[in-house]
Amino acid sequence: MKKGFLLLLLAMILVSSLAIGQVYDRKETLYAGGGLWSPPNNWNPFTPWAIMTGTNGLIYEYLFMFDPLSNEMIPWLAVGGGWIDGKTYELKLRDNVFWTDGEKFDAEDVKFTFDIAKKYPGVHYSSMWNWMKEVEIIDPLTVRVHFTEPLYQQWSFQLYQLPMVPEHIWKNKTEAEILTGANEGPIGTGCYLAEGYGQDRMIYLRNENWWGIEQLGIKPTPKRIVYLTVSGNNVALGMIFKGELDISNFFLPGVPAVKAAYGIHTYFDGAPYMLSDNTAVLFLNNSRKPMDDVNFRKAVAWAINSDDIVTRVFENQVIRSNPLGFLPIDAWMKYYDEKVVEQYGFKYDPVVSKKTLADAGYKDINGDGFVEAPDGSKVELSIIVPFGWTDWMESIKIIASNLKAVGINAKAEFPDYSRYQDELYSGRFDMAINNFNSNLSNTVWSYYYWLFWDIREQQTQGNYGKYNNPKAFELMGAFDRTPVDDYEAGQKIMLELEELFLKEIPYVPLWFNGMWFQASTSVWSNWPSEHGPHYYPCTWNGKWQLGGIFMLSALKAE
Repeated sequence: MKKGFLLLLLAMILVSSLAIGQVYDRKETLYAGGGLWSPPNNWNPFTPWAIMTGTNGLIYEYLFMFDPLSNEMIPWLAVGGGWIDGKTYELKLRDNVFWTDGEKFDAEDVKFTFDIAKKYPGVHYSSMWNWMKEVEIIDPLTVRVHFTEPLYQQWSFQLYQLPMVPEHIWKNKTEAEILTGANEGPIGTGCYLAEGYGQDRMIYLRNENWWGIEQLGIKPTPKRIVYLTVSGNNVALGMIFKGELDISNFFLPGVPAVKAAYGIHTYFDGAPYMLSDNTAVLFLNNSRKPMDDVNFRKAVAWAINSDDIVTRVFENQVIRSNPLGFLPIDAWMKYYDEKVVEQYGFKYDPVVSKKTLADAGYKDINGDGFVEAPDGSKVELSIIVPFGWTDWMESIKIIASNLKAVGINAKAEFPDYSRYQDELYSGRFDMAINNFNSNLSNTVWSYYYWLFWDIREQQTQGNYGKYNNPKAFELMGAFDRTPVDDYEAGQKIMLELEELFLKEIPYVPLWFNGMWFQASTSVWSNWPSEHGPHYYPCTWNGKWQLGGIFMLSALKAE
């Protein structure tokens, strides 16, 4: 029966253009937007940066889910896991889970998913094999992962980051197909199937044979999800008004002003309206003068009025960051040390900023209103964000104005995205805002890994300003080698790392970028909110495993 259903599915994909023209029952169809920027063309779980959102999460599933609101790791394809000794982690897998072609999910699939990264170093998580030794199958539902040097924090993070793939399908693919193939017609274990796609949409069809219906007692309410390409924020706002879009994960200016009049649903009734998703950080190029001077960096930190950005640019839809950049979730804030922040932290105070500059020898020698460096050289700096990212563009205008007010000659610049990325990764910039890998997670290690990534020719994973402090790298590594449940040892390391960060201020956390979420209640109700249900309302690529399935299951048709 399942194989027959697969044949039907493949036929539907081949004639997807016919499906696009169909009119679906509105009370069975969820229209979503906010994560599709070009025509769907990739469903390959080995290229997570390029795939159609929903591929990982709705089709391919993970060993665990992570609920950032409850700080809970939720067993998924695995029913449990734990360390049986200091270098061995045992996974117990869920029974009676089937791929959508009827084959059973088992330990062979889990082993293959990890081993393929050892066979092909181009797989994005192949670096795990620097500290993994072997994946051993004990029985069809038991896997033991042996480590040469266990990195406990990173392992806990990867448990809900790596989607499992069917060994019987992928073992026959070439290296090129694995690393660059489109994988049209994906076969997963998830609650939705790839039904069809067009230039402006991806259509998912509910998997009526999904294992979670029986084993978890949940079933996604929408029969179909139609994920749309939406050309801009104003278009998305209009579609929400008219009920043409059910859920939007865009930043929509003006929502606070029109929320009540148009019945727009947000997670919080009032400010900040949105949950926090990641930290926007001002990266200072530590390899360039005068950003290589800790006193200059401190002066920059004290000069910036993040509250002004929160109010004027984001209409209070975000929260000003704390000095460490720790997101307001339990997994991170349990390590936040108020005493260290009070002693070494910073806040907006231009008087302190000016004094810090003067004490360090930065003075206005030629009377133009801007300070020169202690050696008499001019200080002329730029701050970059991509053109078109209007909220960030307005933000760096404020930052440039703040810096000029204390005597630092800085200007806002808006290169196109490709140039911005090139300058960011290569270190050819003065200052830049970025948030690429500051996302909430089950461990604050992921944040520091981003901030203190080791120095390379291309800083593609973080530490874009090339802050080079062996002690910081050592502490981050020590925290990674600390078991997740050894809070006392982890706290001791984190205390030292936080103090170092605030004393050095290599970068300046600015605000917590929002988990942009607006919904229409014209067709669907019972959306996540502060009143409940308490689920993470995100449809972005790589975030479905944070609560999106529970959100879909809680929805009610009006």
